Amino acid sequence: MSTSTARPLVVTSDPDVLEEVLRLAATAGVELEVAVDGSSARRSWVGAPLVLIGPDQVSRLARSRLSRRSGVVVVGRDLDDASIWERAVAVGAEHVVFLPDAEPWLVERLAAALEQSDGLGVVVAVVGGRGGAGATTLAAALAVAAVRHGRSVLLVDGDPLGGGIDLVFGGEEVRGLRWPDLSGSRGRVPAAELTGALPRLQELSVLSWDRGTGVALPAEAVAAVLSAGRRAHDLVVIDLPRSLDDAAKEVLVSATTTLLVVPAEVRAAAAAARVAASVGQLCRDVQLVVRAPGPAGLGGEQVAAALGLPLFGELRDEPGLALALEQGRAPGGRSRSPLGSLCDALLSELLPAAHVA
Repeated sequence: MSTSTARPLVVTSDPDVLEEVLRLAATAGVELEVAVDGSSARRSWVGAPLVLIGPDQVSRLARSRLSRRSGVVVVGRDLDDASIWERAVAVGAEHVVFLPDAEPWLVERLAAALEQSDGLGVVVAVVGGRGGAGATTLAAALAVAAVRHGRSVLLVDGDPLGGGIDLVFGGEEVRGLRWPDLSGSRGRVPAAELTGALPRLQELSVLSWDRGTGVALPAEAVAAVLSAGRRAHDLVVIDLPRSLDDAAKEVLVSATTTLLVVPAEVRAAAAAARVAASVGQLCRDVQLVVRAPGPAGLGGEQVAAALGLPLFGELRDEPGLALALEQGRAPGGRSRSPLGSLCDALLSELLPAAHVA
């Protein structure tokens, strides 16, 4: 745990925003340091346990060339300001919250700021460029591979219409909390209690959907659960839908890296272009994984050039994978399989100490 006595930093020249944030800080029993712009914020930018940025300073801070850091929150007041998400990505923010709705969350976050651990886990979002691209399979395989290398992992199903990622492990009957049980979560969720209440499937903590009627997930609930997951695990892997609701946007803004999975097909690449554009506005690091070259000979480099994204790797067909998934046998368990090998390479980049030669 950090022993720093630095105070949380608020950067804004808007008196109304400042008044609201100071009031919430007083409620949390926290003293803030105030900066009106990037120049006055520079001295405390790195050491502050939490940085709150008013909407008036987001674009200016993005241009100020301050170093990227964790624990940055953009505090908005206008729910109709659609551009705030893109500006938040530019400044490296982990969260965008709106007052007064987010007041309880922000009070909890301020209260926890001085106690936060510096060792927060990595968050990886996985999105399919089109339906059936294989994003769920890659997400599950990446989580399994990380466990294989001795890492603690939380696998999250972010797609309410996906059927439940616990099915990949044959774990739909395993007792534990699912998303409907956590949809009311706010503020600081106890990390150890959350981990203990989730289903354990092949040494993974898994947060999935049940088979009941879907519920809308508030962004605040997703933020609270993700924060707890990062405090308790080395890696949090989230399978996201292509249609981005507020919950998915919250994940993407928080993600360290987003993997876009695209089959090597012309139509798939065309469909993925729209997904890539939406995802790229929210996550600053989007990388491409291309599934096996199609019959027309379209390769990974061609798909990457068409989408304007860096190519992480190509995934060859894996015999027997479809049958294994149908039988509830999770992918990624064998390092020498095409999928296991790709996941090992991903982990060596995301969690360098995880790679095993």
